[in-house]
Amino acid sequence: MLQPTAGIHHITAFVGDAQETVDFYAGVLGLRLVKKTINFDAPEVYHLYFGNEIGDPGTIITFFPWAGSRKGRIGGGQVGITSYVVPSGALSFWQDRLDKFGIPVTKVERFSETYLQFSDKAGLQLEIVAREEGSGSAWSFGGIPADKAIKGFGGAVLYSGAPRKTAELLVNVMGLEKVGEEGAFARYRATGDLGNMIDLNIEPVEMGVGGSGTVHHIAWRAKDDAEHALWRSHVESKGHHPTPIVDRQYFNAIYFRESGGILFEIATDPPGFARDEEADKLGEKLMLPEWYEPARSRIEANLPHFEVRELEEMKL
Repeated sequence: MLQPTAGIHHITAFVGDAQETVDFYAGVLGLRLVKKTINFDAPEVYHLYFGNEIGDPGTIITFFPWAGSRKGRIGGGQVGITSYVVPSGALSFWQDRLDKFGIPVTKVERFSETYLQFSDKAGLQLEIVAREEGSGSAWSFGGIPADKAIKGFGGAVLYSGAPRKTAELLVNVMGLEKVGEEGAFARYRATGDLGNMIDLNIEPVEMGVGGSGTVHHIAWRAKDDAEHALWRSHVESKGHHPTPIVDRQYFNAIYFRESGGILFEIATDPPGFARDEEADKLGEKLMLPEWYEPARSRIEANLPHFEVRELEEMKL
């Protein structure tokens, strides 16, 4: 029998400005830029990956920054909120940090947990929760000590246009366990200790519109290539229509759109982001797949410059 997914591998979103995105996710949230590459399907656009010190699965958020792109609308068929987890006792540190950067924060309770909810400059909805489980990050940047740093994903809030069908898929295809209902949401848990808590709307949500400030897809973990092939067969046997396996350099991927409109990916844990850079040099150089290397000069000339930098409070 196929093992259930351990949880979220990565989440990928559309944003506008590259420097603005780097300032927020590295400068404010303290994540490490672990890979600077391009959208393999649109090489005029960056593909930026942020995570813990080596970009472990369950910590990776990725972006396609496209200046001047249309603004999206968050709604059904999308990840509505991306949840980050920090060590127990660190929530007050993050409340203070976000306040000092002038980022409006709303404190909410859900499933007996306290969340700090806020948005990035593009409008992506984010939240931070404190939990014991999950290994701490060894990455420290921008005045964030490692013992307060974001560990990775706590999970995500999914907005489905057909929540009953999405719920059935989460349990019967992906192998998550339903662990409760509260208010407008049902909660599902994956087997891992990061990216493992998925909250799903109980009633249908009006469908969103893709664009800057929205999530493009959510990716789930497969432990290796052999299991990945089994996942593809498994998804297809359940009546879904996965793509062929796609080589994304740092993982292999399949994609399918579930009945609630959300684009799902299943991605392999290996080979990871150190396959073409030393671990202590991750994210420093524009990395291209070999088929784009002959066009490196042209590609680099068309991409906007940005830098990873520490920010002064209130200077975001």
